[in-house]
Amino acid sequence: MNNPLISSLYVHVPFCAKKCAYCAFYSESGSVGLVNRYVRALIREMEWVASELKPQTVFFGGGTPSILNLRQWEAVFRAMERLSLLGAAEWTVECNPATVSADKARLLRDCGVNRVSMGAQSFDPRLLERLGRVHSREMIFKSFDVLRAAGFDNVNLDLMFAIPGQTMEMWRATLAEAVALGSEHLACYEIIYEEDTPLFEQLRAGNIPRDEDLACAMYDELLAAADAAGFEQYEVANFARRNGGQGELPECACRHNVNYWRGGWFHGLGPSAAGYAGGRRSSNIADTAVYCEQVERGVRPVASSEQLAPLARAGELAAFGLRMTAGWPLAQFRERTGFDLKEEFSQEIERMIKLGYGRLDGERFQLTRQGLRFADWAGAEFLRS
Repeated sequence: MNNPLISSLYVHVPFCAKKCAYCAFYSESGSVGLVNRYVRALIREMEWVASELKPQTVFFGGGTPSILNLRQWEAVFRAMERLSLLGAAEWTVECNPATVSADKARLLRDCGVNRVSMGAQSFDPRLLERLGRVHSREMIFKSFDVLRAAGFDNVNLDLMFAIPGQTMEMWRATLAEAVALGSEHLACYEIIYEEDTPLFEQLRAGNIPRDEDLACAMYDELLAAADAAGFEQYEVANFARRNGGQGELPECACRHNVNYWRGGWFHGLGPSAAGYAGGRRSSNIADTAVYCEQVERGVRPVASSEQLAPLARAGELAAFGLRMTAGWPLAQFRERTGFDLKEEFSQEIERMIKLGYGRLDGERFQLTRQGLRFADWAGAEFLRS
């Protein structure tokens, strides 16, 4: 192909031991036979795009990637070695604390995985049960120690706040325990009530009270606790240790996600995985059996594909990039989109500044601390049809 090689790869592993009450991502429980079939289909899909890839970042998300057994992981790694897809500078695998073993951790680390994102969500047993998580608080500590023993020195903890029934005291305790573990990264999300989830149905039925003031206070508590513990916020929900560097991003920031927010190209493989390359956005079929059937027939398992108009893509990138605390350097936005952010989106920028949600200097537009709290709303203002 004439396009430059794509440097980011996302792989969706759609299997979970149990669906969480809040989760709207595509996932399912799968038999050993279906998981093996998925692995074979994934490898074939990798073969189709390998010539277009030179991965600098790889991210296996889910679902629960760590649910794959040793033989299944070994098959994936052998294929990636054969296809020259190993050696990424950053290779992340999402793990559930209930599915981390010493053997699996060592295999992942030996084969080049150098970053783990562990879905803790909370350290409170009552809240873990409320969320439908399959792990206990004790499993979080045990799995973290297993990862360290295997040589992982870049571990993210996923946490949630504004969970139904969660008090400020519970949130402070979770933050204190997360900080005490000593991870390199925190990803902390306010719970979202997605349609077609049990929590959404409970909310619609009036069984869940929502307290926006408490949610805002919890976010402020997060910012204060992260800062006091030496984490630097580089995106609305993401905090990383800097370890003495002087660049725009802390060293332990997730480079794969930064590529998304900065509009970089990436391939997405597996059921429901999204990709963006050559100006075209695509999404795979969100059904594992159908995905496998399509691949086995030699057909790309694409459910949708669209080429965005240049201005629409520029607006989308403006929205994504403003989630980062650094905002958009004007020169970089012009290079990525061909549009001048300050001129093309002058009304939106002026509105953000008047609200106290944005600031503009000679070289950069970014959201303020207050604006970041409402980054989803602010970003939507920049979208163009």
